[in-house]
Amino acid sequence: MSAEQTTLAFDWSCRVFADNGCGFPSPGLHSFLFKPMFSVGGYDFDKPMLLAIITSLVVVGFFWAAFGKAKVVPGKLQMVGEAGYDFVRRGIVYETLGKREGEKYVPFMVSLFFFIWIMNLWSIIPVAQFPVTSIIAYPAALALCVYVTWMVLTFKKHGFAGGFKNLTGYDKSLGPVLPLVVVIEFFSNVLVRPFTHAVRLFANMFAGHLLLVMFTVASWYLMNSWLIAAGAVSFVMAMVMILFELFVQAVQAYVFVLLACSYVQGALAEHH
Repeated sequence: MSAEQTTLAFDWSCRVFADNGCGFPSPGLHSFLFKPMFSVGGYDFDKPMLLAIITSLVVVGFFWAAFGKAKVVPGKLQMVGEAGYDFVRRGIVYETLGKREGEKYVPFMVSLFFFIWIMNLWSIIPVAQFPVTSIIAYPAALALCVYVTWMVLTFKKHGFAGGFKNLTGYDKSLGPVLPLVVVIEFFSNVLVRPFTHAVRLFANMFAGHLLLVMFTVASWYLMNSWLIAAGAVSFVMAMVMILFELFVQAVQAYVFVLLACSYVQGALAEHH
């Protein structure tokens, strides 16, 4: 496939038993590459960037509309907004951090949840049809925000020495194994955790989108001649994948925020 074709689109003339000689246009890394829409100062602006900006506008716009003129007796939009806000506040933040400690972090966690969820949802939205979080840069940036918050809270709460103990599990009672525990805990907390936090979201959305594209393309490719039945099966699988992705998209947003809360909880804990 040439550089000019490295987009989600594929050659619609490719069909099984077609005379043009092209084989099955299997999805791959090229399915996650897009031609720049335009460039500003040497930086290319592409479709995922546009979707990320639209996501920000959707999230801010929705909550602005829902709570901008909040009423004692809420309307339908305010009720939906309150339900979503309360789900994250009570179901994730309070359960992890407690009401007293967690209240100040609710806006941050609510923003994270809905931002990630909407970026995931683009995968099944017509025309958009791409989960922004399947590009590692976006989960990495979000994980970095959580990581910085975690580190700042850790050292602000415990000071430098206390923060170091918090991150490394330093405990004199461990005796001879203390150096080994310190190294392992430091490596796990400071280096591995932010990496896995980002990769967990990225890998799930990357794999899900790849499967969804494969079944969608296969449906078109196989619906030709006597293999139309196989194409129909592939189409059904594509529908099943869409429903499964709806579930996974919400779960990944939930898990990302749950882990973020657990990191904050660890930073605030007296002994870790």
